[in-house]
Amino acid sequence: MSERRVDPAVRVDAVVTVPGDKSLSHRALLLGALARGRSYAGNCSPAADVESTIRCLRDCGVWVRSFGRGRIVLDGSGPRESLRSPAAALECGNSGTTMRLLAGVLAGHDTVATLDGDSSLRRRPMERVAEPLRAMGADVMTSAGGTAPLRVGGRRDLRAIDWTTPVASAQVKSAILLAALSASEPTSVTEPHATRDHTERLLRMCGLAVRTEGLRVTVEPGCPEPFGFRVPGDMSSAAYFLALAAARTGWHVRCPGVGLNPGRTGVIDVLRAMGATVDVIEGEMAGGVEPQGDVELRGGALRATTVAGGLTVRCIDEIPVLCVLATQAEGTTEIRDAGDLRTKESDRLAGIAGGLRALGAQCEVTAGGISITGPSLLQAASLDSLGDHRLAMAWGVAASLAGPGATSTVGGAEAAAVSFPGYFDELARVSSGSA
Repeated sequence: MSERRVDPAVRVDAVVTVPGDKSLSHRALLLGALARGRSYAGNCSPAADVESTIRCLRDCGVWVRSFGRGRIVLDGSGPRESLRSPAAALECGNSGTTMRLLAGVLAGHDTVATLDGDSSLRRRPMERVAEPLRAMGADVMTSAGGTAPLRVGGRRDLRAIDWTTPVASAQVKSAILLAALSASEPTSVTEPHATRDHTERLLRMCGLAVRTEGLRVTVEPGCPEPFGFRVPGDMSSAAYFLALAAARTGWHVRCPGVGLNPGRTGVIDVLRAMGATVDVIEGEMAGGVEPQGDVELRGGALRATTVAGGLTVRCIDEIPVLCVLATQAEGTTEIRDAGDLRTKESDRLAGIAGGLRALGAQCEVTAGGISITGPSLLQAASLDSLGDHRLAMAWGVAASLAGPGATSTVGGAEAAAVSFPGYFDELARVSSGSA
């Protein structure tokens, strides 16, 4: 486990170009594998999670070629024909998106596959995706406790379902929608809160019929058309630099070409509510379906806010760094309806609380969230990522906001490569005042 020393930021005034969106990269690759013909994806994320998806597709017989700088070419044969049974277990690494979405893809093929992952992924709940796929007719088995390894025995003639998810999860919704391409009739999914709709948008880009009515989405079975798609920058990666700049009056960051999907811009809403000035300049839609543009932020005096309900869902990946930022805000910030963070790569609520207390901040874990009272002068600390990329990156921001001369260490810093290889080097550049 590597350890990274992080010094307090001197000044932040920088342009930060973040890697391609991880969520969109997964989905573009899976749809490229399902389309009948050759598809092209550009600016794909270099994250280890996305490499897991590429590796699993290759192990299932899909022709996938990488030409550097995120350029990927895939040949597919249609939703029922593209994948074959792998010779060994599919290694999903740390990627819950790979495991859950690929389970949906495999469910619609005449294949048998076991999906496995690292110790962290083996702790994450998989029954929530196995149950609807079983209802569609696939043979899906989880391990004791409803976790991975996950065995999927697919079939080409799945049943259509009208499914209501008890927990808002874009991954579960997407698994069902991808399986639905091999169903006999239209399939519908209803969620308790709206989640990111990347899958629906890319399905439309591929010529498939998708209908959204409130919290219910319905997809018609069919074969995706091959496509060319350039992935926008990752909003979740940009959020760390936006939050850093938001912490001090006069600090400034611009992130060009990032995705602006409404399901992913909750972090912008929270930053504005806390007192940061955020300007968004919309650009051309990626693939004609995904909004993208430039985001520019200037820091100011911060105030506490409340994040709850649908807003929590729209910024669920950014909660750790928003909690760090809350230590610099006047008053008590409350994060509610975030119980699902306990079943991510780590128990993020417990991890956040432990790290914030080590930094000298005041916080309290609640039944479904956490409250943070500020402002606090953060002190040097030894911070543990718990093998969780979101925590590793959030602790990088926290260490950058510590008092003068307070050098902190982030244990397990290599976890950041799961979503943003080179993150700590970029953070050092931006924090040095010379960017």
